[in-house]
Amino acid sequence: MSDKYNKMIEFLQSMETDVHKFYVKGQSAAGTRVRKSLSELKKMAQEMRNEIQEIKAQRKAQG
Repeated sequence: MSDKYNKMIEFLQSMETDVHKFYVKGQSAAGTRVRKSLSELKKMAQEMRNEIQEIKAQRKAQG
């Protein structure tokens, strides 16, 4: 399994407290933290997408 994937899962799990605080408790500051975290998650996802494309290209060149 990809190390980037595992980091994304851990990162998502770390957001749980702030997601709960925003949606259940109505804390606006938690919403700001969630939005910031989602932006970081987007960057992580893009890095993983790029890695996948590189691996696919390598496999295609070899095969």
